[in-house]
Amino acid sequence: MSTGPAPAAARHRTQLPALATGVALMLAATADPRFLTDAAGKVDHLLVLAVSLAMTAGFVRGVGFIPRTAGVRWLLSGWACLAALSTAAAIWVLR
Repeated sequence: MSTGPAPAAARHRTQLPALATGVALMLAATADPRFLTDAAGKVDHLLVLAVSLAMTAGFVRGVGFIPRTAGVRWLLSGWACLAALSTAAAIWVLR
């Protein structure tokens, strides 16, 4: 029995919640991009940034890709997806 690190196939599995988040945000932004605007109809850049980060992190982590660089790995992690999604929700609710 080996006690070393898990094989690469076992570490890089599809994460369905993150992938579902990425797909849902992509479909929502494509179907009705008005949710990314403010009351005046102008683009809310902070909301777009948070939604884009959540969508990107959701896709990257969702398909099982884990970057080698620590900073990029954290930026595209499931936790970063959740944090960006929570930030986007807070921005959307508070405006």
